[in-house]
Amino acid sequence: MAPNDSAQITGETGETGGVPAGRRRAARYVVPIAVAGITAATIGLVPALASTGDPELTKISAAELIEKIAASDTEQLSGTVKITTDLGIPSLGGLGGSAAGTFAPKGGAQGGEDGGSAAEPTGRLMELASGEHTLRVAADGPDKQRLSILDSAAEYSLIHNGGEVWAYDSASNEAYHAKAPAGAAKGSEKGAKGKDQTAPKDLPATPQDFAQEALKAAGDTTSVTVDGTARIAGRDAYQLVIKPKQKGSTVGSIKVAVDSKTGTPLKFTLLPSSGGKAAIDVGFTKVDFSKPAASTFDFTPPKGAKVTEADESKTAGKDQAHKAPKDAKDLKGLGSEPNVIGKGWTTIVQLDTGGVGPAAASKDMPAQAREFMDALGDKVDGKFGSGTVFKTRLVNALMTDDGKVYVGAVTKDALVKAANAAK
Repeated sequence: MAPNDSAQITGETGETGGVPAGRRRAARYVVPIAVAGITAATIGLVPALASTGDPELTKISAAELIEKIAASDTEQLSGTVKITTDLGIPSLGGLGGSAAGTFAPKGGAQGGEDGGSAAEPTGRLMELASGEHTLRVAADGPDKQRLSILDSAAEYSLIHNGGEVWAYDSASNEAYHAKAPAGAAKGSEKGAKGKDQTAPKDLPATPQDFAQEALKAAGDTTSVTVDGTARIAGRDAYQLVIKPKQKGSTVGSIKVAVDSKTGTPLKFTLLPSSGGKAAIDVGFTKVDFSKPAASTFDFTPPKGAKVTEADESKTAGKDQAHKAPKDAKDLKGLGSEPNVIGKGWTTIVQLDTGGVGPAAASKDMPAQAREFMDALGDKVDGKFGSGTVFKTRLVNALMTDDGKVYVGAVTKDALVKAANAAK
C-alpha cells in the first residue's frame, strides 16, 4: 500500500494540530447512517469487487480527503453496483407462509394486492434492505436518474426524467407513474447525489448515497485516517477510515474508497464492533463518469402493462405503508416526544409508547411468532425493571415491560445503562 497521512480529525482541536475552519466544516461529513438509527437503510455489498493492486498515489491528509469528498461535483455517471446485507437477523421462513407474508416488503409477488402496484417505489426499494442485489445506475444531473434492480429473470427500474417519474416491474408487467414535485431538482443535492424526490429518501443505493448520509458530522468522538490506496472498478482510490472513539457503539469502523480524481466514493464498508464480515459493504464493480445516452432516461410502458398513477395509490393509502422513520422527529407519532440521550456514536433515542411491553404483547401471539420474537430478543432487567433487547449487528432496541423504548447503534449493555439512568 502507498503510505498516506493518517492524521485524525477530532473536532475543534483535533490531533491534526489545528485544522482550519473550512476543514472542520468538511470534517462534519463523516458519521455513518447507522448512527442515525435508520435500520431500513442498512444495505451492503458482496465482497467480490473489481479490486486489484494498491496504486501509488500522491500523499493526502484525512482533512484534505474529506474536503475532496465534500467538494465532489460528479453530475454524470453510469455503472453497476453490488449490494448485500448481513445484519444477523433470523430467517422469517419458520413463521410459515401467511406470517412471512406479513413481514414481506411491499411489491414482489404480493405487491399488487388490495389495489396497490408491484411497481411502487417505496416497497420495492425496501427489498434492498436484505439479501444480495445487483443494481445498474445512471445519472445526468439532478433531474435525470435511473436505478434498475437486476434479478435472474426480471428487472425493476425507477426512472426520473425532468418532471416525470416512472417505475416498472418486468415480472408483473406493472408500471407506476408520478409527477416529480415542483422544484425537486433545485432542492436536491447537486450532481449524481440528488435522487428523485418521490423515492424513499432513507434508502441509499450507491456508494455516493451512503457517503452522502455518512458524511454528516465528525467531532471529538471520531477518529478519521487515510489508510493506503485501492483499485476499485478500474479506478485508483484513497481509503478513508472512520472509527468511533467511544465505547459502546456497535459500529467498529467504516472504510470509504474515494476516487482519486473525482472525489466520488466508489465503495462503502461498515464493519460491526462485534467482528466478522461487513454488515454494510456497497460498491461499484463498473463505473463510467461520461455523460449517459439521453435514451437511458426514456420510458414508455410496454403494451398491455398495468399503469398505476401515484394519486390512485395514495388514495388507497399505500404510499406511506412502509415508510420508515428517518430520525427522532419522525418518531413523535409513536407515543411521547422522543428524548435524545448521549451524543455521537453512542446516541440513544428514548420514547414512551404509552402501551405495554413485549412480554405482555407476546401473550396473544401464535407460538411461532413468539419463538421468532424470542430469537430476536434477550431478556434483561435492572433498576428500570425488566424488558427485552431486540438486536441486530448494528441497531439494537430495548423495550421495557412498561412500554418504554431505547434504540440506537449501541450495545445491549449501553441500552440497559441508559434505561437505568433514566429511571
